[in-house]
Amino acid sequence: MPRPVIGISTYQDPARWGVWEMPAVLLPAAYPRLVRAAGGLAVLLPPDDDAEDAARDTVAALDGLVIAGGADVEPARYGAVADPRTGPPARERDAWELALIRAAIDQQVPLLGICRGMQLLNVALGGTLIQHLEDHTGGLGVFGSHLVTPVTGTAYADAVPETAMVPAYHHQAVDRLGTGLVASAHAPDGTVEALELPDRASLVLGVQWHPEMGQDTRVMAALVRAAGERVASTPRTPDGRSRAPRTPVS
Repeated sequence: MPRPVIGISTYQDPARWGVWEMPAVLLPAAYPRLVRAAGGLAVLLPPDDDAEDAARDTVAALDGLVIAGGADVEPARYGAVADPRTGPPARERDAWELALIRAAIDQQVPLLGICRGMQLLNVALGGTLIQHLEDHTGGLGVFGSHLVTPVTGTAYADAVPETAMVPAYHHQAVDRLGTGLVASAHAPDGTVEALELPDRASLVLGVQWHPEMGQDTRVMAALVRAAGERVASTPRTPDGRSRAPRTPVS
């Protein structure tokens, strides 16, 4: 059976290479490397100006979706005023990734949000964020680590049943959970470190840390496994798109 196709969201920033300096679509190489290590085939998803329609068509061609980490979510997205310590808005990226999340839930495509991706999943479902935390990095530009304890009976606990040390770099976190979401792991200080939509036909999971910066492939393997199960059970159109029933996002 072919490897499941896993799309990973990217962002656009100025970049320089050789004699060139121009806007580039960027993603740390650790993300596709983790997808490959977990048995998937990685494809990169650059932002599209026509976010809603493009996201719907893009997700229809995927077996699984990863929303990558990165810039702070704009507080206006969850009805808050920006804290002075919140980073500048990335409005194009917010719009694109929110559209991808809605499309994945709508089309029942397995979804994994990483750090910002987990926070954006919470916002997409009506939740809010804490705009600043202390002691969840190793310093400016340095990943820290801390323990994460799973909540028994969750999909995350099925993938990682024990308390585990994880690589972390975040200063924001989930505050009020979005509609239908449950917390599935916590840090020692009580921070929500994983959340998910339970009782769904496809996996919808977010983790606050950065599994791509460690050696543990189990979180990504859970996504790839769910994507493979979907491929095996979902009829396809002649162009390869899924005919999975859609569940509208509330």
